[in-house]
Amino acid sequence: MFFPSAMPEVNAQLREQVAQLPTEPGVYLYKDAAGKVIYVGKAKNLRSRVRNYFSDERLADPKTGGLIAEAREIDFIQVDNNKEALALENNLIKQYKPRFNILLRDDKTYPYVKLTNEKYPRVFVTRRILKDGAGYYGPYFPGNLAHRIVHFIHRHFKIPSCKLDLNKKYSHPCLQYHIHRCLGPCTPGLVTDKAFQEAVRDVRLFLEGRHRDLADQLEARMKTAADEMRFEEAASLRNLVTTVRELEQKQKMDAVEGDDIDIFAYYAEPPLVAVNLFHLRSGKIVDRREFFWEDQHEYQPSEFFAALLKQVYLNSKYIPRTIHVPADFEEREELEEFLSDLRGRRVEIATPQRGTKKAMLALVETNAKHSFDQRFRVLKPSSEAIKTALQEALNLPEAPNRIECFDISHIQGTDKVASMVVWEDGQMKKSDYRKFIIRTVVGNDDFASMREVITRRYSRLQEEKKKFPGLVLVDGGLGQLHAAAQALEAIGITYQPLASIAKREEWIYVYGQEDEPIILDKFSPMLHLVQTIRDEAHRFAVTFHRTRRNAQRLTSELHEVPGIGAKTVEKLLRSFGSLERVRQSSKEELAKVVGTAAANRLLAHFDGDKTRSPLVQIESSNLEPAEKAG
Repeated sequence: MFFPSAMPEVNAQLREQVAQLPTEPGVYLYKDAAGKVIYVGKAKNLRSRVRNYFSDERLADPKTGGLIAEAREIDFIQVDNNKEALALENNLIKQYKPRFNILLRDDKTYPYVKLTNEKYPRVFVTRRILKDGAGYYGPYFPGNLAHRIVHFIHRHFKIPSCKLDLNKKYSHPCLQYHIHRCLGPCTPGLVTDKAFQEAVRDVRLFLEGRHRDLADQLEARMKTAADEMRFEEAASLRNLVTTVRELEQKQKMDAVEGDDIDIFAYYAEPPLVAVNLFHLRSGKIVDRREFFWEDQHEYQPSEFFAALLKQVYLNSKYIPRTIHVPADFEEREELEEFLSDLRGRRVEIATPQRGTKKAMLALVETNAKHSFDQRFRVLKPSSEAIKTALQEALNLPEAPNRIECFDISHIQGTDKVASMVVWEDGQMKKSDYRKFIIRTVVGNDDFASMREVITRRYSRLQEEKKKFPGLVLVDGGLGQLHAAAQALEAIGITYQPLASIAKREEWIYVYGQEDEPIILDKFSPMLHLVQTIRDEAHRFAVTFHRTRRNAQRLTSELHEVPGIGAKTVEKLLRSFGSLERVRQSSKEELAKVVGTAAANRLLAHFDGDKTRSPLVQIESSNLEPAEKAG
C-alpha cells in the first residue's frame, strides 16, 4: 500500500499541479517520469476530481496508490461539456492504452461488409473501418452472417471481392465469372460500365436494408426486359425480386418479435476476469462475445463496467435499445444520454433485479464462468470450437477443416528446402506432409523460394482437381505472405484464404487485410493452434534440411575413398544416414552393410584423417554456420 507520506516530494509537486487545474469539464492524463501516459480519466470538474486522488482513503487503495507513486505530471484537456469529455476520454484510452486504465482485450471483433469506393467497386468482409470513402455495413453477428451476405451478393448481384487490380485489363476472366459469381469487369467486353454501376446501386440498397425500394426497381427492370423479349434476364430478375420481397417480410416480422438487448455478466478471481456479452436481436440470442483480463488485481465491478461499456459502444456503428449490466455505476445516466444521442433513439442501461431479465443475466453469468474455466484453467476446447473461433478471428469465409502450412530452410542460401505440414480435423496429418527441394532459386531469396513451393503445390492440386485447404498458412511476415499470394494469383487462384504468422511479434496477417493484423493474447487457444502448426512446419523443414545436408556431406567425402563406388555410398547413406555415424561405426558394423573389403578401405581412410596435423584437421572439419529457417 502507498500512503500520503510515502513520497512527500512527488505528492507535493503533483498537488501543486492539481491546484492549477480548471474547474471546468475535461480529461486529465497522468504521466510517468518518461512522459508516458499511464492513466486517462474524465471529470465534470477537473480540479475537484483529480484532488480526490490525494485523499488518505484513495491513496490507501493499491491501484490509486500505485498510480500516484509512478506519476510525475498531470496534464489536462478542457472541453465545453461532459459529453465531449466522455468521447475524448474514450479516444485517448484507445490511443495511449494506459496501463492503469481498464483496457478492452478481445479475441473477437465483429465483421462489417465493405463496399469499396473504386471505379469498379468490390464487396468483401472486413473487421476494420477506415476513412477511405467506402461504405461499411454492419456489424454482423454471428460472424459468418457477413460472409453469407457477401455470398448472396456474389450469387445475385455478381459484384466481385477478388484481390485483382481492376484498373488493369486481363485477357480472360477467372473462375468466378464462369460460375456466374462475377460480372467480369476485369476483362473488356464482358460487362458495360453502366450495367456494373447499376448492380452496385442494387447492392447499396440491399446493404442499407431498403428492400422495398430495391424490389420496386428490380421489378421495373424485369418488366422492361420482358417487353424487349429478353426473357432469360427477366426470369433472373423475377427470381431476385421474389427473394428480396421475402427478406422484406422477414425484416418486418423480426421488428415486432422483440427488442434488441445486450447482456453483460462476469466471473472473476482477481487478477483474472472473464466477461460474456450476449446479443439478443428481435428477442432471440444471436451470438456471444468473450472478453478476458489477467491484470485486474483490484477488481471493482462498478468501475470495471463503466470503462468497458464506453470502449464497447462509443465507437460502435450499432447500439442496442437496452444494455443489461451486473452492477450499477456512477456514470450510468450520463452514458445513457450520450449513447441515446449516438443512436438517435432512447438507450437504457439497467441492472435487472427479478423476473425473466434477471434469469437471462444469470444465464450469461453461467457462461462467463465456463469461459473463465476454458481460458484460465486450461480446459481444451473442442476441435469444432477451435475451427469456428479461428474462422471468426481470421475473418475466413468458412471454418477451416484443413490447414496447410509452409516453411523454408537453408544455410546462407545453400541446400534450400521447404516443408508443408497439414492440420486436419483437429490433429496433425503426417501422411499428407510434403518435402520440397528448391530448384529454380539462386542465392538467399526466401520470397522466391516461397513462390516456387506455393506454385508447385497448388498447380498440382489444380491439375488433379483436388479440393483446396480451408487456409494456407506461411511462416513469416508480410513479405512471405505477399510472395505466396503472388504465386497463387499467377496460376489463377484468387479466392484462397491465406495468412502468415510473424515470428517475433506472433502477429497473424491475413491476405487482403494486412493493415489490420490479428493480435491474439497468450492464452488464446487459436494462437496456440497456429503456433503449433507453424512450429511443426519449422521442425519438419529443418529436419529435412539436415538429412539432405548430411547426405551430401556423406556422399561427397565417401566418393573420395579409393575403391568405394556409388552403390556402396548409397548403401551407407541408407543404413547410417550421416558421415558421423559412418565414422563412429566398428569394422563389424560396416562389414554387415558393405562387406569386409569395403569396410577395411573406409577404416583406412578414416585412420589417415586422424594422422593429419591439428591445423589441417581444424581447416577440414565440419564446422558450419547456424541453420536458418525462413
